[in-house]
Amino acid sequence: MNRWLNRLEEALVIFFMATATLITFAAVLHRYLSGFAIPVVQDWLLSLRFSWSQELTIILFVWMAKFGAAYGVRTGIHVGVDVLINRLAAANRRRFIFLGLFSGALFTGIIGTLGVFFVWENGAHYAIFSALGQDVSALIEGPITPDLEWPTWVVYSAIPLGSSLMCFRFLQVAWGFSRTGELPHHDHSHVAGLDEDGPPAADQDDRIYRMDDNLHAHGVSKDDEGRP
Repeated sequence: MNRWLNRLEEALVIFFMATATLITFAAVLHRYLSGFAIPVVQDWLLSLRFSWSQELTIILFVWMAKFGAAYGVRTGIHVGVDVLINRLAAANRRRFIFLGLFSGALFTGIIGTLGVFFVWENGAHYAIFSALGQDVSALIEGPITPDLEWPTWVVYSAIPLGSSLMCFRFLQVAWGFSRTGELPHHDHSHVAGLDEDGPPAADQDDRIYRMDDNLHAHGVSKDDEGRP
């Protein structure tokens, strides 16, 4: 189940980003080529309407940001300032890490819950009751977007869905940290395609290359349990 959710999360982020990029490219290309006085072709290009492209691109980026934020929590890609946290004793450091994770879960859980009520009152209740064949005469249909004329509750659904997933990811990371003492780590300095040097020689002191302030690299290891 978790693997399926991970793949769905990644697929959605990729889809939103790729679609927004293609739409933006097509809109710019259309605007550029429409300026050339090419018989027949120019008239055909001018007949195409791309006024909806900006609105759809904004919507796609909003959805990508919401699900991308949840992906960032799962993979440890979010940037954090943890110099002070790593100066604490292991026990206190562990408490503050849990405090941060549960605070993130609480905040995103609140946003997700409020988002459900917001989407519901923005027209979702009308659409659902109407689809079920119930009386909707006393309900408000809800606004639509200017260009695409989509129901806004569909667009705003990114808030409860993305925030709820992000809340789940915070709790998932907290559970993993309670079991292993490690946090998700993403190497921001890694560049795909570059050859990596092998490990340093056994007699070489590599302490000067270590970043002991990097919380995500080590979290609270077993060796730190007794460290003051």
